[in-house]
Amino acid sequence: MDQPGLTRRGALAAGLALPWFAPAARAQGTPVNIVLESEVVILDPHATTAAITRTFATHVFDTLFSMDGQGMIRPQMVEAWERSSDGLTWDFRLRPNLRWHDGQPVTAPDCVASLERWAPRDSLGRMLWAVKTGLAATDARSFRLTLSRPFPMVLDVLGKPNAPLPVMLPERLARIPVEQRIREPVGSGPFRFRAADWRPGHLMILERFEGYVPREEPADFLAGGKRVHLPQIALRVMPDQATGATALMAGEVDYMQYLPFDLLPRLDRARGVRLLGLGGIHMFQGNFRINHAAAPMDDPAIRRVLWRCADQAAILTAIGVPERYRAPACPAFFLCDAPLDSRAGAAEMAYDPAEARRMLAATSYRGQKLAFLTTAGGISQLAAQVMIQNMQRAGFDVEEQVMDWGTLLARRARREGWHVFSVYANGTDMFSPLTHFYVSNTCADYPGWDCDRDIERMLREFADTAEAGERRRLAEAIQGAAVRHTPNVMWGQFTIPAGIRERLRDVPRAAYPMFWEARV
Repeated sequence: MDQPGLTRRGALAAGLALPWFAPAARAQGTPVNIVLESEVVILDPHATTAAITRTFATHVFDTLFSMDGQGMIRPQMVEAWERSSDGLTWDFRLRPNLRWHDGQPVTAPDCVASLERWAPRDSLGRMLWAVKTGLAATDARSFRLTLSRPFPMVLDVLGKPNAPLPVMLPERLARIPVEQRIREPVGSGPFRFRAADWRPGHLMILERFEGYVPREEPADFLAGGKRVHLPQIALRVMPDQATGATALMAGEVDYMQYLPFDLLPRLDRARGVRLLGLGGIHMFQGNFRINHAAAPMDDPAIRRVLWRCADQAAILTAIGVPERYRAPACPAFFLCDAPLDSRAGAAEMAYDPAEARRMLAATSYRGQKLAFLTTAGGISQLAAQVMIQNMQRAGFDVEEQVMDWGTLLARRARREGWHVFSVYANGTDMFSPLTHFYVSNTCADYPGWDCDRDIERMLREFADTAEAGERRRLAEAIQGAAVRHTPNVMWGQFTIPAGIRERLRDVPRAAYPMFWEARV
């Protein structure tokens, strides 16, 4: 998820009180104040891949299965399940006493309708639906999924942590077409959305759902028993990152999801503030997405030159990422220090300006102007500007076109008029071939419109095997093919630390903001 405003600075001095924090805001029993990456605008978790909506969804909704901190899929709303010996029939039974936030019981028909609404919108869901022959409730708490052929990744699909999340909705909401979006976010998760107190552009309140029944086992990332100790959390909307950091140092904010890099030295010294930065799949992966539908980027030889132009160390330095919050230059599509870390093709991906000039001169490139889309003021723009300079030195004619994120989304939806754009995404979205945005969507109607039939075939093979060694072998083969095909070029692996006031304790250490288990 790109953060267009990450480097903008406010004029507030440390300790200056903010007008929307009255003195009573610290009174006992009032909400804990939270500043997330951006405002929650889309409340329908099936309708978008936006990370902020996913954060909202993990608190308000629940899933049948969930991923733990080791990447294993665990039951969540499901009490028990059974697979037939031929792998074609899967029976699921819900835990007892699950309730929606309106007090109604969660039923199997609710879950069937929710899956039918979600699956066509998701790349993994579409894989599962391609082999589905039936999905129906068998009683109030049970439903059956039948397949035309075995699909070992059924549980991986139902418990994936990637947006759009496969969350469950009441059937009446699940029957609303995704294009219309739900306006009434009724879930069964540990927190309840308080619609009466929502002030768009200012404040959203999530309160503890007293009817939530946590699992018995301890909470572990998105899995396990989510026990809520905070009566409420207040999601505050900030005008910019500097304002949020100032409020954090002043004690007016308890948690800030992403801290601005250039204020980290002050935040490190601030009394009562601790910084949280994680590694591996909890980091971000920066990418330059390439439009294969627009000449001359339809030529793979020209695309491969971009590997030699991407100086990850220089990009992360330009952004201001301290050494402790970045990985060394990482050639792994599926993340370094992650389960499917591979260095296949690393030699062809290394930054080498002289080799970039030599390679480009040997291609069909004849000086066509390239449109490089960037978002104004964000770290993605800084990454793009370093890349543009290196591309120009290699011999490319590149024009930076600066716009806001909404305009960029609209532009990238068109096949013509752009060649590259800069973005970054959560590692939990990118650490598998089946969820990596630019690998999993090959040969699909997805911005960039790349297609490699060998990668497409290997993705099916990856989905069809449950054997860990074979998955590793296929991931390495997919990585090698992706280096040659070049759907994207990575610009770095890094983390943006969160800031937490010392009074807020036991916040889960994870890539996503989570406030079950937290206490004051």
